[in-house]
Amino acid sequence: MDNNIITWQWALVILSSLILIIFSPFAKNVQQFFKAENTNGKAPNFVLLTSSLVISWIFAKSITNAANLGLSFGFVGGLAYAGYYFSFCVAGVIIYQLRTKGGFESIHQFLNQKYGRSALWLFSILIAIRLFNEIWSNTMVIGSYFGAVGTGSYYASILVFTGLTLVYSLKGGMRSSMFTDLIQMVLFGVLLAIILSQIIPQTEGGISTYVQEGTWSMAMGLNLLFVALIQSFSYPFHDPVMTDRGFIADPKMTLKSFFWAGLIGGICILLFSFVGIFARINGLEGEAPVVVSKTLGVAMMLIMNFIMITSAASTLDSTFSSFSKLVTIDLGWTQKITVQKGRLTMAALAVLGTIPVFFNPEILSATTVSGTMVIGLAPVFLLWNWNMPKISFHLSVGVGILTGIILILGCPSYLLFFEGKYGDYLSLNILGSMACFLAFLIPKWLHLDAVASDILDH
Repeated sequence: MDNNIITWQWALVILSSLILIIFSPFAKNVQQFFKAENTNGKAPNFVLLTSSLVISWIFAKSITNAANLGLSFGFVGGLAYAGYYFSFCVAGVIIYQLRTKGGFESIHQFLNQKYGRSALWLFSILIAIRLFNEIWSNTMVIGSYFGAVGTGSYYASILVFTGLTLVYSLKGGMRSSMFTDLIQMVLFGVLLAIILSQIIPQTEGGISTYVQEGTWSMAMGLNLLFVALIQSFSYPFHDPVMTDRGFIADPKMTLKSFFWAGLIGGICILLFSFVGIFARINGLEGEAPVVVSKTLGVAMMLIMNFIMITSAASTLDSTFSSFSKLVTIDLGWTQKITVQKGRLTMAALAVLGTIPVFFNPEILSATTVSGTMVIGLAPVFLLWNWNMPKISFHLSVGVGILTGIILILGCPSYLLFFEGKYGDYLSLNILGSMACFLAFLIPKWLHLDAVASDILDH
């Protein structure tokens, strides 16, 4: 890789991080650090909340996936990945109901009150694993732009990037996370517009060519679209970055923000998939954002890299703040909640989440695999107001985890109903979802309330 490009990339990382460190607000109390209240005690407004929701889901890994799906399947691939943004609509409605009809102040409070301490801990373990994976999987994307895996520049960029992002996250917690999210959202929009203005005019037929690229068939992208829509009923609830933001502002305004975030985020992801479609049209092969940026010159390569840096930083700071809240507040294992404890947990996650980088793990399709493992959350939240035995939660979540394990190990041919790429994902997600709902409802039908409750409580 050209040394001049590397130098410019280092400058972008350091300069952008320093700006965020300087201008991000300092949290002086628990409400500011964990709930993003301003100095006047007011919750985030509509613009701040919506932009934070959008950019927290547009991470380096997701836009890379969107571009690669555009390369593989054309417009259908981009639309398939954008389907995950239906999650915002589902989560927005359920969280609104939990707050206004159930009177709950968090997902954890709901689970603890409804299904007991054991459910609270199982759920917390699932989301802690997700947050842990978000650190290394996104920073590895950044490292790949500074050097080959295993090189000194690769590791150095990851350590510096993680460290600088941690600094401004420590400064203000959720408040600085949401404030910087607004800046990062504006930057992302500008950079995306610049990229599109370069690739679309180079393609004969313009936007219509991009929309018409690909084949509308199950094997050529529609499998994944249906997987995304199915998982949208469970996937958002194991993402505390999203759900934490559902409980900090006025319920009606929050619901409105979730719907707008879903629309804006889906459009952004779909538009970024045009990068991959451009590569497909021009016969380019490899990692779509990388190969396209190389064909457009040094300036566009730096812009492409900067959009990755921006999106990864927004994910990291949100992950730090959510993990801090999980450990310090949601698990309820400390009587006195302080900002200092929140900062310590952030630092701990930064260290632990970076360790896997040195073992060079594969960046798997975290959305589809982890999304399958948590399909058991769908009945828990869609039927949140049903009076169910505590064991229902464990059985449903357990069946979902088992489904994910089967997917990882390899789906038996007799369980496959769809051919082509992601046919196994769709087959197992349909069967697994049906099994989860049955596992959730059967204890109620068999009146296992008392026996199961005694086992779980002890």
